[in-house]
Amino acid sequence: MAISVKQMLEAANAVVTKITPAQAKEMIGKGNTLVLDVRDAPEVEKSGKIHGAVNVSRGMLEFRADPESPYHDKAFAKEKTVILYCASGGRSALAGKMLKDMGYAHVYNVGAFKDWVDAGGAIEKPVI
Repeated sequence: MAISVKQMLEAANAVVTKITPAQAKEMIGKGNTLVLDVRDAPEVEKSGKIHGAVNVSRGMLEFRADPESPYHDKAFAKEKTVILYCASGGRSALAGKMLKDMGYAHVYNVGAFKDWVDAGGAIEKPVI
C-alpha cells in the first residue's frame, strides 16, 4: 500500500518530540548533544546554521549515522541527544524518525531554522 508524505509526517511527528528553541538551548547547555542541520548545502551557505551544528543533508543522513557505513560521521553517537532542524520542520521530523528507527533514543525536532533565529539563538553566519 502506498504512503503519502502527509502520512509519513504524521508517523514521524508521533515518535519524534517537537521542542522549542528554549528547550533546545537548555539541552545544548547540558552537553553531549548533536545539533543536526538536515538542509541542503546551498540553503546553509545562504542563511548560515545554528552555532555548532553539523550539516548533513537529508539524503546522506543514514550513511553518516550508521557506524558500519564507510561514510559514517564520528559526530554521530547513539548515546548523544540529537536535535534536528531544517527550513520548516518537515525534513527534520522525517530525519528524526529515521534516526529513531536506527536506534538513536534521544531525538528531538526543533523545527525551522527561522524559529531558532527569531528566538535569538546563536548562529554561524553564512560564508560569503
